[in-house]
Amino acid sequence: MYQPYPGGSAMPDHSRREPPPSIVKAVRAMQAGMVASLVGIILNLVSVGSVKSSIRHLEPHATAAQITMDQRMLIGESIAAGLIGAALWLWMAQSCRAGKPWARTLSTVLFGIYTISQAASAAIGSSGVGEIYDVVVWVIGLVAVIFLWRQPSSEYFRQARRL
Repeated sequence: MYQPYPGGSAMPDHSRREPPPSIVKAVRAMQAGMVASLVGIILNLVSVGSVKSSIRHLEPHATAAQITMDQRMLIGESIAAGLIGAALWLWMAQSCRAGKPWARTLSTVLFGIYTISQAASAAIGSSGVGEIYDVVVWVIGLVAVIFLWRQPSSEYFRQARRL
């Protein structure tokens, strides 16, 4: 029980409520997306050998030094992209849990960008494991976005805007 300070009658502000289950599920999906981004880095590091042979196939006249440089650059880019992706998942999860309406919108926009990117990549083609991984990450994003736009989530964001 809260005891007011002597001479004061103000009660603490309890108008901020806990997030509804739909937000909790969206946040969990985003946390899974963060883990998936980190797993993606590991998958890319494990496939170093196939990257080198792909470069050799695409650039048959490249020297060994050029192939090694291209391989290192691609691996560096994939590590950076995975870390940025993990950071974005974490940021959006924390911001949505806090009820920030802009985070729901930005999460949806990022999902749309990822969807377009994956559609373009599918048109070019990629390896079997890469395709499966991309679909898993896309489904995680879809689940998060669906839960973010459910009615209880909308009410939670609306309430947070008023505070």
